[in-house]
Amino acid sequence: MMKVFRSPARHGYAVEVSPFIPNRVACAASQYYGIAGCGTLLVLEDNPTGTALVQSWEWSDGLFDVSWSESNEHVLVAGGGDGSLQLWDSTNHSAPLRVTKEHTQEVYAVDWSQTRGENLIVSASWDQTAKVWDPGLKCLCTLRGHEGVIYSSIWSPHIPGCFATASGDGTLRIWDVKSALCRLAVPAHKTEILSCDWCKYDQNLLATGSVDCTIRIWDLRNVRQPLSQLQGHTYAIRRLKFSPFSKTVLGSCSYDFTVRFWDFSLPQPLLETLEHHSEFVCGLDFNLHIPNQVLKSLLRESTYSEYNMMSVFLFRSGRETLDEH
Repeated sequence: MMKVFRSPARHGYAVEVSPFIPNRVACAASQYYGIAGCGTLLVLEDNPTGTALVQSWEWSDGLFDVSWSESNEHVLVAGGGDGSLQLWDSTNHSAPLRVTKEHTQEVYAVDWSQTRGENLIVSASWDQTAKVWDPGLKCLCTLRGHEGVIYSSIWSPHIPGCFATASGDGTLRIWDVKSALCRLAVPAHKTEILSCDWCKYDQNLLATGSVDCTIRIWDLRNVRQPLSQLQGHTYAIRRLKFSPFSKTVLGSCSYDFTVRFWDFSLPQPLLETLEHHSEFVCGLDFNLHIPNQVLKSLLRESTYSEYNMMSVFLFRSGRETLDEH
């Protein structure tokens, strides 16, 4: 079963399922593919009759990523094309709770830490820096080392104060907040890396997705070569996510208009290809509450009509393989 939510004149960049409310999802979107115009943050809710808009807010520049708070079910952080981070409250229908603008270029990634006893936000920017913030958006440290745009940042779900970044310089880097240092730099691809994610079951496993159309699985204990390489996409991989229910299953979305599921432990790792979209697929997320049943995917879908549409697809995978691991 598939449900669709469409928003005129918006192009979606990111989607994230609420860690508290099973049927709630946040979407970050922009006008004109993020090149110009404003942005919109949407909160949607899945119900028996369809997908409904709960709340939306306009921002003066494009929005490229969003992350839910891990301690407050109503609070989100979004990253903007003006170098800003904004804190939003879904019960507040007007202005953001707080705004900070310390990055000098687009904020392309934000993530809220998930480890117990820690409540931190990481942002990554085209200004080649990553910044760590407290929940009130006070900057705690700025980390430098990448030689290209940083497209992705993700907290380790296992190690407090540790996060990974992926960059246009072709490297995957592991950072330690306490020392404010890069602990490991992996020359993961020879082309730009647009996404990375941490395995939920093994603190040493990460995945990277690149402009070279490949996904590579890395074991941090031996980074001389990838543990696995997944091939099948025909254009750049925009985003990937490990399943929260299986160590070796992940999903990816691409500029080839597809969403694909993989299990890198199998001889034939491609499990399923979904072709519901007619334009670039820029974001996806697994639902933490429903084991590998519902995946949220987001695209920026341009049409030749009077306006462009952002479409959010909510669907159930048809492959039982995803549930057997």
